Amino acid sequence: MKMAFTNARLMDPATGLDELGSLVIDGNIIEDAGASASTDGAAEVVDCGGRVLCPGFIDMRAHAVDSEAALAGGITTIILQPNQTSVIDNDAMVERIRHRSVDSQVVSVYPMGAATQGMNGEQIAEIGQMQQSGAVAFTDCTKAVSNAQVMRRLLEYAKHFDALVVQYAENPELADGAIAHEGEIATRLGLVGSPAAAEAMQIDQDVSLAKLTGARLHFALLSSKQGVEAIRRAKAAGVKVSCSTAPHYLHLNDNALEGYRTFAKVQPPLRSEEDRVALIEGLADGTIDTLVSDHMPKSADVKRLPFAQAAPGVVGFETMLALALAPVHRGQMELMTLLRALSTKPAELLGLTTGTLKAGSFADFAIFDPNKPWRIEAEKLLSDAKNTPFDTLPVQGQVWKTVADGMVVFERD
Repeated sequence: MKMAFTNARLMDPATGLDELGSLVIDGNIIEDAGASASTDGAAEVVDCGGRVLCPGFIDMRAHAVDSEAALAGGITTIILQPNQTSVIDNDAMVERIRHRSVDSQVVSVYPMGAATQGMNGEQIAEIGQMQQSGAVAFTDCTKAVSNAQVMRRLLEYAKHFDALVVQYAENPELADGAIAHEGEIATRLGLVGSPAAAEAMQIDQDVSLAKLTGARLHFALLSSKQGVEAIRRAKAAGVKVSCSTAPHYLHLNDNALEGYRTFAKVQPPLRSEEDRVALIEGLADGTIDTLVSDHMPKSADVKRLPFAQAAPGVVGFETMLALALAPVHRGQMELMTLLRALSTKPAELLGLTTGTLKAGSFADFAIFDPNKPWRIEAEKLLSDAKNTPFDTLPVQGQVWKTVADGMVVFERD
């Protein structure tokens, strides 16, 4: 069936398209997009009321699927991390995730395979076999592959398949036992802190190995100014590196831990105000390539514990867009830059064919009002868990409809 979405601000970071017009789909394929796109023959016409229509968001770092919540946030593709009940470190596990996605999920789910067996940082996993089965990248998730010899072999092996290695950027020795950023807040609260240097040190070591091997390397969840500067230096030197951060690092600093607020406990930790500002600048100038939710549902039972025992993590699918739009509304970042980090750039890094509105592409897209005011209410989130540090926060920007595989799979009144 042919459908037309008219009166939309079409924004496609892959082509630079930014104009008022229509997008026409035939089945699950985009037929045309632009001011001159013909809507003749469309069985259904949807007036978008001037809202932004852009490629569906590709979330490069999620620890659970939560499809309904993802679609409510405009996310049409989830990249599932390997730290599941059974670690995704072999081709059978990858195939199981992919088959489950194809058979029963409206949102597309691609797994990242573990970089090492059991994510133990010692023996390299069979990344070639996992890639053939559908794994899109390889990581030990919240553990850095800190042994330089293991990391070198991993990068050399990955280069044979042009596979993307994703490293958690935190030196485990410097961060040993840490549950907060090393600074005034942690000292006053009596919390073990991790210095920002732990991030920069791990990046610098692995950048050297990426340069040595010529492999592609992505650093997950930058949290510090030092980390941004290390990536900036590496890119200037021509090393094949990329990186991500998450909205909570753009929106909060370690002051959020006051009162031992466990719902603001994340990994890596929230850092200083200087770090927060540097992350926004890094995303705005392209040093930071992608924005991820780091969606990690946790029950109240494991969050409402003494700070040292409480589990880290936040839910992020439904709040990612609104939180990320805050720097846009403040004039710190262009909207197109943000959309590139949410869609086109993840697709490029992972070798996916989505992340664009080009004719012939799969019809995965989001329609949102960047100025729509609303208030985050934890209990109203569609996620199975409600662990957000943003409960009651007023925000701007909300998804109106999400289209996946040519079907309207989420819509808001």
